[in-house]
Amino acid sequence: MDTTFYKGRKVLITGHTGFKGSWLSALLLLEGAELTGYALDAPTEPSLFKLAGLENCMRSLRGDVRDYDHLQEVFKETQPEIVFHLAAQPIVRESYRNPLLTYETNVMGTVHVLEALRNTDSVRSFLNVTTDKVYENREWPWGYRETDRLDGYDPYSNSKSCSELVTHSYLQSFFQDSSCAISTARAGNVIGGGDFAPDRIIPDCIRFAEIGQKIVVRNPYSIRPYQHVLEPLSAYLLIAERQYEDKTYAGCYNVGPGDEGCASTGELAELFCEAWGEGQTWENHSVEGPHEAGFLKLDCSKIRSKLGWKPRWDIRKAVSETVSFARALQAGQDAFDIMAGQIREFGL
Repeated sequence: MDTTFYKGRKVLITGHTGFKGSWLSALLLLEGAELTGYALDAPTEPSLFKLAGLENCMRSLRGDVRDYDHLQEVFKETQPEIVFHLAAQPIVRESYRNPLLTYETNVMGTVHVLEALRNTDSVRSFLNVTTDKVYENREWPWGYRETDRLDGYDPYSNSKSCSELVTHSYLQSFFQDSSCAISTARAGNVIGGGDFAPDRIIPDCIRFAEIGQKIVVRNPYSIRPYQHVLEPLSAYLLIAERQYEDKTYAGCYNVGPGDEGCASTGELAELFCEAWGEGQTWENHSVEGPHEAGFLKLDCSKIRSKLGWKPRWDIRKAVSETVSFARALQAGQDAFDIMAGQIREFGL
């Protein structure tokens, strides 16, 4: 990636107050981008966005992607060159509790962003960030490829499948002769410092460890591809840059680790306990709950061969850096300084 590419460029992020959005904002600020964010208030308390003081370093606008008129005004006023669409309802269990909100946000929110894009001539590069869960999961042992069938099971996964289809339809219908390049990125599970979301394994591990209790793992046998949050973000920046310069790089991309990054939830909890120390342990509290995929991994050969992207940190390093972040934050260090240090160590 050309580290000077984003300097001075107008970039708009939807969902910038979330976990991934906060890290992406920090990355782009360090690259010197002219950054605008559009999102609801940070979805957790505490939140990385607030702890890192990001609202003081960028133009942060409160808005809902379900509100098309407001979103269009922001596009018109900002005139971005590059747009990253991260705004979403991202939790599987929450999608069972509130499917209407999930579909409104993840499907119609994407429609609204694409419609605003269609009416804004300044945009040259657009990336819709979805998930590895967009595929029809057959629980097979090999990785899903970008050409495999899209049909997520639960409302969250299915809404993201719909978001992919909406993006493809807009591309075919309105952007064939446009100067704007459009891609989607389907990333595997991410871990990293500053994630305070409920119903995620590493944030749960940190919460239990900080109060000195055994970690409760509700589904220790589910296997997922885990990666540090900086892995997919480096891919997003690379995709947006390459397609900005050459539209032939546009497309849909899986973003995830190799087989060595696939681990069960129990194995991930064990790695966390080793990194945390202090005799930390976990226990199996498997309970019946709404359906979640048991096995899922991606074939990421396309992005490796076409863009030259590859993971930098293995799963053990990713867990170690996440624990280091939590420890540093607990010790009173500045959140943005911790992020900047890990970004430099990662090599961005």
